[in-house]
Amino acid sequence: MSYEALKSAADALLAQCVSATPAVPGVVAVATDRNGNIYEGTAGLRSLDGEQAMTADSVFAIFSTTKAITGTACLQLVEDGLLDLDAPARDYAPEIGALQVIEGFDERGAPRLRPPKRDVTTRMLLLHTAGFGYDFFNETYNRLAEHHGQPSIITASHASLRTPLLFDPGDAWEYGSNIDWAGQVVEGITGKRLGTVMQERIFAPLEMHDTAFVMTASMEQRLATLHQRSKGGHLTAVPDFRLPDEPEVHMGGHGLYSTALDYAKFIRMWLNDGQGPGGAVLKPETVRAAEKNGLGDMKIKGLPGVIPSLSNDAEFFPGMPKSWGLTFMINDELAPTGRPAGSLAWAGLANLYYWIDRQNGIGGYWATQIFPFADPSSVGGYLDFETIVYRNTVRAAE
Repeated sequence: MSYEALKSAADALLAQCVSATPAVPGVVAVATDRNGNIYEGTAGLRSLDGEQAMTADSVFAIFSTTKAITGTACLQLVEDGLLDLDAPARDYAPEIGALQVIEGFDERGAPRLRPPKRDVTTRMLLLHTAGFGYDFFNETYNRLAEHHGQPSIITASHASLRTPLLFDPGDAWEYGSNIDWAGQVVEGITGKRLGTVMQERIFAPLEMHDTAFVMTASMEQRLATLHQRSKGGHLTAVPDFRLPDEPEVHMGGHGLYSTALDYAKFIRMWLNDGQGPGGAVLKPETVRAAEKNGLGDMKIKGLPGVIPSLSNDAEFFPGMPKSWGLTFMINDELAPTGRPAGSLAWAGLANLYYWIDRQNGIGGYWATQIFPFADPSSVGGYLDFETIVYRNTVRAAE
């Protein structure tokens, strides 16, 4: 294992990412093994409108990399005997029981709705088989937003959660607001806001001091700005695009702010069978159950960029079969980066990416703030970073 070679190659990659055309404005990349960080790197600026250099402790809106943390809170409640993953989710979050299945639109453009054939369960929520979607990945939800006033989930409102189901629960895989509802399950069981549960049971034992739904003053001072890339590749800082400062709902699917350094601590807990510096966050048997494919023969699918300003068409390792656990993507085959089959990974809308390789005890986090999702410069840099990590750790040790 060559840490010096890893640092040299990764530093050069990050420098290239902020100087190439098209570039990323700023990036933080962290790689960790079971014992601690083996690489921490930064390049570029927090905002193209400013002069503040990106730092390892820069704060990001981490979007859907929030999901695995909410999943962890659910798994803790399963361990406590308070949550049955296969019981109706309405037992814990009653509002979910009122939602109906949309079967299209009638001749006047009104939604055609019917009751679902079965109840949504929390397991379905964690696996993305409950029937929920996102307007930026699904034409039906986009139509509801454009013509029927369906609020965006970015508003972090209760109204934004009350969307129809796209199919009967359990019938298919569709990426969407499932984990926001899982967060409501946590709140229904505990009687506490999701952020409080996370702080007490995940962030404190993992010493994640810079992760929250509502930023502290210190976090605010280190916040990286979101940027929008035009069709022509030009980047514009959009400091006014922010998640609500005091969200009505702590959105378990996308609402957290964090740092790459903090997220590496969360990754490390998964590498260490649920153990953190402040004690056990999860039991080893829970971790082993969560990393298994929960979809059976069903596979996850690519994500179509329905709203081009928010997402390009997106798929990790096209052509490779991929499954889903509780609650991560699982690559079923060896990835070209060196990530072995059975590893865990996912991403966040503003081009944040992570992976967790429990087999080799290695993982990493890549943080930028760029729309649309699957930005070639950022996701390409992330995959190159992961490849460099494997080349200088696992492969170097072989």
